[in-house]
Amino acid sequence: MLSTGTGRPHRLLRAPPERVYRALLDADAMTKMLPPHALGFICKVYHLDAEVGGSYRKSLTNFSTGSGHSFGETHHELVPGEKICYSDRFDDPNLPGDRQATIGLKTVSCGTELTVLQEGLLEVTPMEMRHVGWQ
Repeated sequence: MLSTGTGRPHRLLRAPPERVYRALLDADAMTKMLPPHALGFICKVYHLDAEVGGSYRKSLTNFSTGSGHSFGETHHELVPGEKICYSDRFDDPNLPGDRQATIGLKTVSCGTELTVLQEGLLEVTPMEMRHVGWQ
């Protein structure tokens, strides 16, 4: 399985970094923020433990086709209002390996600039699973 290297989605949000940070660590808010709705995806969070060493499980499903992927993540660094670092792994054995992501939050004039550095993406990782909802 070949790694495609890195992804760098970003987004500007009309909310302060502290609120965006809380939303990224809240199961109900996460279901509204993360899925690429324009592509017809929905998100379900099964478990969320928002602390360093904590984990969560979620799935993204294409509402039109019913296909999707579930995966789990582990939080490695949480800096309120500034940064979230985690690793994730798909449940599908055809999508092996851990990927790492660092989410950065920065105050800008209109609210928050959210940047994501994703490392270890696989060539076969579906494009819609690469956080395109954040772009």
